[in-house]
Amino acid sequence: MFGIGQAVKELRDGNKVARQGWPGRGMFLELQVPDEHSKMTEPYVYISMALGRTRIPWLCSQADLLATDWYLVE
Repeated sequence: MFGIGQAVKELRDGNKVARQGWPGRGMFLELQVPDEHSKMTEPYVYISMALGRTRIPWLCSQADLLATDWYLVE
């Protein structure tokens, strides 16, 4: 388990991360890096909910920012 700094590093390295303290099973974050076909122009973090069936942009809460229960998702 690690803090948000390591979570961001893992996202930049192409890994998925999640928090043990999140209530839903199968929730995780990923970093999306736009390509020439994307409508977005800058990288952004999104959260996959319900085992990846729903994906939405993610904003960090204060609880997430200060948490130390981040982990890698296989």
